[in-house]
Amino acid sequence: MTARSSLTVVLAAGEGTRMRSALPKVLHPVAGQSLLSHVLQAAPQGQGTSLAVVVGPDHAAVEAEAKRLRPDASTFVQRERLGTAHAVLAAREAIARGADDLLIAFGDTPLISAETFARMRAPLAKGAALAVLGFRAADPTGYGRLLIENGKLVAIREQADASAEERRITLCNAGVMAFDGRHALQILDKIGNANSKGEYYLVDAVTIVRDMGLEAVVIETGEDEVRGINTKAQLAEAEGVMQAKLRKAALDAGVTLVAPETVFLAADTKFGRDVTIEPFVVIGPGVTIDDGAVIHSFSHIVQSQIGKNAQIGPYARLRPGNSLGEGSKVGNFVEMKAATLEAGVKVNHLSYIGDAHVGAKANIGAGTITCNYDGFAKHKTTIGAGAFIGTNSSLVAPVKIGSGAYIGSGSVITKDVPDNAMAVERSPQTIREGGATRYRELKTGGKTQKSGE
Repeated sequence: MTARSSLTVVLAAGEGTRMRSALPKVLHPVAGQSLLSHVLQAAPQGQGTSLAVVVGPDHAAVEAEAKRLRPDASTFVQRERLGTAHAVLAAREAIARGADDLLIAFGDTPLISAETFARMRAPLAKGAALAVLGFRAADPTGYGRLLIENGKLVAIREQADASAEERRITLCNAGVMAFDGRHALQILDKIGNANSKGEYYLVDAVTIVRDMGLEAVVIETGEDEVRGINTKAQLAEAEGVMQAKLRKAALDAGVTLVAPETVFLAADTKFGRDVTIEPFVVIGPGVTIDDGAVIHSFSHIVQSQIGKNAQIGPYARLRPGNSLGEGSKVGNFVEMKAATLEAGVKVNHLSYIGDAHVGAKANIGAGTITCNYDGFAKHKTTIGAGAFIGTNSSLVAPVKIGSGAYIGSGSVITKDVPDNAMAVERSPQTIREGGATRYRELKTGGKTQKSGE
């Protein structure tokens, strides 16, 4: 066995046409992250590893996503779509640098794991020139079959070329391959375009390796892990598989999911201990939920930090940028955006808190709105510790409510309120005796009004 210290990863992130979408295929999300993101997170990285991402023409968004996730990545453009081997050879410059191993992957397999990528390299250290990732398909129709003789891979037979006996084989090609770097470029350059479409296919590498007197082997994994995404239906299937994995991981970590199949998580959701998630909760990207927090039913949370023993919902919506302190409460039909609630704050119901900082143990009454947008820019509302904001109050930002201040219900607050002051802004109430009777007579012309009108 020889040590393998350097690795080149070539990831083909080309576009499929069956998604029926203006969004490039590999940018479609699964569990809140792009397909490309999932693959790049699983792909090897670190010292001795270089990454080359092959994109289609006019796919600057894909290149930007690759660079965002892996700033070390080099990008190459495949200007013509002439098959999988043609896509890989678009990164010839990276391959030619001659790393010990070459790993080829694809940007539309979001369920593949880092462990599988690592297993792909092991046979190369034992002398194999090529390792091919395979899986046992429940229905192998349409997949290339892996033909094994004496424990060695001898060919990949495409469905159209397979005999009746070969079509009964369930061991199928997943597309991911690992090459001994000493032979990789020579093998890839031998792949011809003799097929009817005039294209260059990686599957031909197996025959070439055999013809060179070298060894090709198969590494097996589960079918779910190598699901490729080419349609919206397949995208939904991958989402289902990913959600099942995320729910199981959460349950194994001690999170209480009352009805797991109704809860949707993001790939980066982080949980503390003794967290409870009630049914029909959606958690998007960038959410951390600390010890003892409870997320009640029908809540939707993205890019927010939920503190210890906090309670959210039911029917709460937390948009990006929120931080909720220990023991805080955000109740039913409350929407928040870019707001900080310190410990013990209560926003129990029917309120909008945006671009705000609320001090510890303040109480926000029902119907309170921070009026943060003037049609041109966002402005901040600051509410001090222990303040009481009465129901149906409008706080017109920028404005500061002092610690211990009291805002009377129905007020429209446009000026700063000092600590421990009371602010009430409302028109005087007037009562006109008999006014209701006169109004009805005016509207009906003196006729008797029918019941229910």
